[in-house]
Amino acid sequence: MHYIHRTYDKKFLVIQTASIGDVILSTALGEKLSQHYPNAQIDYLVKQGNERLFDGNPWINEIFSWDKRREKYKNMLRIIFQLRAERYDAVFNLQRFASSGIFTTFSGAKKTYGFRKNPFSLFFSKAFPHKLIANWHETDRNHQLIAKLTDQNKAKPALYPTMKEDAIMSQYKTQKYITITPASLWFTKQFPLKKWIAFVNQIDSNLHIYLLGSAQDKALCDELIKNTDRDFMMNLAGKLSFLESAALMRDAWMNFVNDSAAQHIASSVNGKITAIFCSTIADFGFGPLSDDSVIIETKENLKCRPCGLHGHKQCPKGHFNCAENININELLDRI
Repeated sequence: MHYIHRTYDKKFLVIQTASIGDVILSTALGEKLSQHYPNAQIDYLVKQGNERLFDGNPWINEIFSWDKRREKYKNMLRIIFQLRAERYDAVFNLQRFASSGIFTTFSGAKKTYGFRKNPFSLFFSKAFPHKLIANWHETDRNHQLIAKLTDQNKAKPALYPTMKEDAIMSQYKTQKYITITPASLWFTKQFPLKKWIAFVNQIDSNLHIYLLGSAQDKALCDELIKNTDRDFMMNLAGKLSFLESAALMRDAWMNFVNDSAAQHIASSVNGKITAIFCSTIADFGFGPLSDDSVIIETKENLKCRPCGLHGHKQCPKGHFNCAENININELLDRI
């Protein structure tokens, strides 16, 4: 992106150098800041690869993209000099790791805000708790950083598919369709393949199904197609951009997802969501935010669930009942 040449009342920077889902959720801050300060310059600092999430966004001025893989610290220093040149009124750091704290501390901003868990939080103007509170979403935790500068009402995250993405995806929207994003980075957050197969085999044969995910998820999606007998099922894993996926999910009859980034992509365009939570729980604060969204999880009171804030490579107890005991009829009821 290039700088927009105009005069701004305020200059803000939001730092979120974590994963795709975290960056999508962080857009809620930009939304709120733009609503409250319509003539503000709002910039973002993200990990390289996530900058494309902001394509088409009307309130973003500049995206700083940090390459963490090659010459990590040289790139950090270069960006710090760029940030200092901006003379920000405030920096909002949503990350809790030291690297983001370094960016914040040396940004030269008048005010800096972040979480107490960040090792550099003692240098922030104000640091906030990052707690797991019942009925609190990650967007609630993040909103703490700007509540005094705006108000208590948080905004929702938002992505902005453009006319280009809409035109590209229009070819897939000629018939009623659903999307399924069957994969997750973690085994215990992923609804089992055999359960997806059983679900798909009971869906109306006239309904089109699009399988979504990253390029790494293509093999799993191929396996799902291989084990089902359908005419209208297409593997789009690894073929779509973030915004193309968002455009497709926005107009889907339903989006079936795990507790993963796909859930947040659908939320960002208010797409209909059925989110399957296996080893994790919504009280961690990462549930769906769409108007029409439902969480499906086991009805069994498992003492081992949740087994951690994040997923595991295998079930620590060896039974994976948090996923195995979910009835696929609950998914079918959402179609």
